[in-house]
Amino acid sequence: MPTRKGSIRLFKLFGITVYLHWAWFIAIWYFVSQAKGYSSPVWSVLECLSLFGIVLMHEFGHQLACRSVGGQTHDIVLWPLGGVAYVSPPQRPGAQLWSIAAGPLVNVILFPLFFILMSLGKSAGWEDTNPNAYYFVSMLFNINAVLLIFNMLPIYPLDGGQILRSLLWFIFGRANSLLAASIIGFIGVAGLILLAILNFLSAADPREQRQAMWLGALCVFIMLNCWGGLRQARALAKVANAPRRDGFRCPECKTQPPMGNFWRCSKCRQPFDTFETHALCPHCQTQYAATSCPECGSLRPISEWMASA
Repeated sequence: MPTRKGSIRLFKLFGITVYLHWAWFIAIWYFVSQAKGYSSPVWSVLECLSLFGIVLMHEFGHQLACRSVGGQTHDIVLWPLGGVAYVSPPQRPGAQLWSIAAGPLVNVILFPLFFILMSLGKSAGWEDTNPNAYYFVSMLFNINAVLLIFNMLPIYPLDGGQILRSLLWFIFGRANSLLAASIIGFIGVAGLILLAILNFLSAADPREQRQAMWLGALCVFIMLNCWGGLRQARALAKVANAPRRDGFRCPECKTQPPMGNFWRCSKCRQPFDTFETHALCPHCQTQYAATSCPECGSLRPISEWMASA
C-alpha cells in the first residue's frame, strides 16, 4: 500500500491531509500522451485532473463516514492504481460497513449528475458546436461509471470485497468473514488475471496491450492484499481462540484480553504479553502508558482495564 513516504503533501481539509504519490506524475504523462478524441492536450489534462477529483471525493467519503461512527481518520494517499483512505473505524461490522460503503456512494451520487450534464450537452448540440467539451463530459460519465462498477466487484480489498466482508461479519464473526472475503478475492483476481492475459493476446495495437498490462499490475496489487487478508484472518483467529485473562476488561468493549504475546513493541519489534508485564516490554524495557484492545482497537491505560474488570 502507498504511504506518505515518497509522496507530496497537497493540502489539508476537514483535518485530513491529502498526499500525492510521485508515481502519479508518470501516470499523468502516460495518460495525456496516449489520450485520443481531443484536438488539444489541454482537454486531456483537464480529464486527468477530473479523475483526480473523482477519486479524491470517493476517498473523502470513506474518511467522513468513518469519523461519523466514532472512528479515527488519517491521511489520503493518491497513487496511479487509485486512492487509499487510511481509516480506523470501530471494530463493529456496522461501522465497518458504513465506512466502506460511503466511498462508492459518492460515485452513485455523481452518476446522475454527470448523466444530466451529458444530456444537456447533447441537447445543446455540443457534439457539433463544441466536440471537445462534449467528449470531455462523456468521459467524466464513463470514468465515474467504471470506477463505481470496478470498485463494487466482490474482490478483497476492493470496496465490494470489503462490503462483502462486513456483511459476512454479522453472521460468521470478524476472523471468519475476513478469511472468506480473502478466499473469494483470490478467485475473483484469478478471473481478472485471465481477462488481462486474453486482452493482451488479442490486443490490436500497443495501446490496448498497455491497458492489459495496467490491469495485470492492478491484479498483482489485489493479490498481495488478499494474501495479507489471509494472514490477518489467521492472526484474528488466534486471538479469538486464545484463553482470556481474568482481572482485566477493555473499558470500551468490555471484553477480557487474550493470554499470549499478541502485542508488539514499537521500539524493538518483539512480541510480548502486555498484561503479564503490566505494559512493560521485557526485551527493551520500554514502558507503555496505554494498551490497545485487540477487539475494538481502543487505547487505554492498564489501570482502566483493571478498574473495568
